[in-house]
Amino acid sequence: MRFIIQRDRLVQSVQDVMRAITSRTTIPILTGIKIMVTEEGVTLTGSDSDISIESFIPKEEDGNEIVEVIESGGIVLQARFFNDIIKKLPTDLVEIQVSNHLQTIIRSGQSEFNLNGLDPDEYPHLPQITEGNMFSIANDLFKTIVRQTVFAVSTSETRPILTGVNWQVENDKLTCVATDSYRLAMRKIQIETNNPAEYNIVIPGKSLSELSKILDDSKETVDIVITDNQVLFKSKNLLFLSRLLEGNYPNTSQLIPTHNKTEMIIDTKEFLQSIDRASLLARDGQNNVVKLSTLENNHIEISSNTPEIGKVIEQLKSKSIEGEDLKISFSPKYMMEALKVLEGTEMNIKFTGAMSPFIIQPTNDDSILQLILPVRTY
Repeated sequence: MRFIIQRDRLVQSVQDVMRAITSRTTIPILTGIKIMVTEEGVTLTGSDSDISIESFIPKEEDGNEIVEVIESGGIVLQARFFNDIIKKLPTDLVEIQVSNHLQTIIRSGQSEFNLNGLDPDEYPHLPQITEGNMFSIANDLFKTIVRQTVFAVSTSETRPILTGVNWQVENDKLTCVATDSYRLAMRKIQIETNNPAEYNIVIPGKSLSELSKILDDSKETVDIVITDNQVLFKSKNLLFLSRLLEGNYPNTSQLIPTHNKTEMIIDTKEFLQSIDRASLLARDGQNNVVKLSTLENNHIEISSNTPEIGKVIEQLKSKSIEGEDLKISFSPKYMMEALKVLEGTEMNIKFTGAMSPFIIQPTNDDSILQLILPVRTY
């Protein structure tokens, strides 16, 4: 195997596939990057069994030569060393050559490295997915969906199913839900599918986060193929394969209140900044909570009291308050994380009492919903 490649493109592809590689694998060869060279170009693969990422670098793109293929072949190189080496090579072109005994020479300018490689035939084969059931989402919309949901997944392994995001496809509508049982994030979008199939799957939050970091913000699309236990994301020159979480996701629709006792419309940025200030004193306390109370003339009071540190009180004017007077306590961290992903200058908060979950939505947009459970203090 021997080829010459533009260093920047190689570095970018290696960075992408490195997201699937972990040093904590029980299969030693998976600590490496698989490199396969054909007449079409170079394919890099990284995997930790749960996530597999394949990045293809074509011979040429837009009339520019990216790879000069001298001899086809393959090799598996230790990912950590290979990544560190190519990032620090001195020139824009890199030559990689493999000899009979898997000895790999990496040349750039006056620099030459020798690495011991592994047999690519021993690298586990990625599962083959037939592309029957597929739909597409624009890259920027996909990244938005992930940003608005994945923060609410559970970080505890006591209920593994909650470490993923529930994707439901029904009647050309995709509903994404994440919950850690203390708060919930939901986003809905319309999609176009090539068949009327319905799906109810749970994708690990880690998989969605890693893919979101790789995709750019363009209007190009990512194709999504769902099978019984895997989901495949296909973007330009990239394949991202993730296992699905096993088990039944809880029926979260029952958690969302259908009526409310108190409803307010408030400026999103002002409210977020007020909660942020109130949390300054609550952050180190044992009871990390912020209290909200309704006052007269559409005013609300945001307060926090940590006896060993001090207290803070602030008043805000809302656009409107309807319904019963209210005193409620909640986690400022959960509230701020919910507010930061809302789109729109104003939001609607609907309360069903001091000890019931409340929902937050942008005004005039029901495609996104955040739900938070209050904290008992009153």
